[in-house]
Amino acid sequence: MCSRHQNNRDYVISQGGDSTKILPVIASPTHYIFQIFREGITFLACTQVEMPPLMGIEFLCRVADVLTGYLGGLNEDLIKDNFIIVYELLDEMMDNGFPLTTVPNILREMIAPPNIVSKVLSVVTGKSSNVSNILPDATASPVPWRKSDLKSSSNEVYVDLIEELDAILSREGVLVKCEVYGEVHVNSHLPGLPDLTLSFANPSILNDVRFHPCVRFRPWEGEQILSFVPPDGEFKLASYRVKKLKNIPIYVKPQLSSSSGHCRVSVLVGIRNDPGKVIENITVQFQLPSCVESVDVSSNHGTVNVLADKTCFWSIGRIPKDKSPNLSGNLILEPGLDRLHVFPVFRVGFKIVGVALSGLQINKLEIKNLPARLYKGFRATTKAGEYEVRS
Repeated sequence: MCSRHQNNRDYVISQGGDSTKILPVIASPTHYIFQIFREGITFLACTQVEMPPLMGIEFLCRVADVLTGYLGGLNEDLIKDNFIIVYELLDEMMDNGFPLTTVPNILREMIAPPNIVSKVLSVVTGKSSNVSNILPDATASPVPWRKSDLKSSSNEVYVDLIEELDAILSREGVLVKCEVYGEVHVNSHLPGLPDLTLSFANPSILNDVRFHPCVRFRPWEGEQILSFVPPDGEFKLASYRVKKLKNIPIYVKPQLSSSSGHCRVSVLVGIRNDPGKVIENITVQFQLPSCVESVDVSSNHGTVNVLADKTCFWSIGRIPKDKSPNLSGNLILEPGLDRLHVFPVFRVGFKIVGVALSGLQINKLEIKNLPARLYKGFRATTKAGEYEVRS
């Protein structure tokens, strides 16, 4: 290994999971390294030839998504416990350096997901391979993500809008940034080869739209409708962003004043713009500065915990009707320090079921090639993403 390549490898390891410092592409005279960071795991791909960077990054994203779906999560222990399945998945997804099979539905037919029964059988029989000897039915289908003779007794399809609100507020309460990252999830259990069309009442607000391979691009380009033949089961149909929003559901007003080695802290939380649905799972957390020697904080609603790494975590739940949740207390600074010079950033979490804060509205879902009666439903959920209040 050349010294430059060794330096690149050492750089990747040295970042230690800090996603803000990780470069997506690292170049050396002989290699290119692509990397993404997911749930504490760094995914790396290396190539000796020049190629489109997004191709390498997209493949790593597919690998991370497939492993999350197979293992029910993503962390170091899950990967170690299911190493054989991870290896088999990588062997099917990449063939001689080229991306091959990345569709989860086909992979599930080729490689059985892990379960207790399969683990017990592998111990008893000594057979560790989970790869099927039968070619998946979808390989003979005109749409490779769906079986050719699929049968279903439930005849149902559900559409979920799942959104994350990213916002930054200054210490004066001014909204610096506010945008939504959203995903359209579909859970389909339909027989045959159904042809679906999903339309929105206000598609013009969408930016940076990405699609599942089943989506036909021309109907979206011409009429901004999603026309597709769905895979069986749950999948992500599309993702999008809605930028420059002006309304946020809750406010967080921190106040810090320090003198004589002490710092008084007060944090007030309340509803800023009522979304019309209950705001649940509200949390506020902030990192105490390293110069804080001890802390004594309490709240009039919810529970407050100070963790070992000096993170103050305030779990509020729902905002009561008769009072506004308030956290207050005193921070004692290190000896010799009169005032606090480093102020924390307050990170807010919440969840709202039944509302898409982007304002995106589903107009209708039409289904062709399906004579039988079916059931369909729509649901929206919004939760906090990078929601920060500066102090």
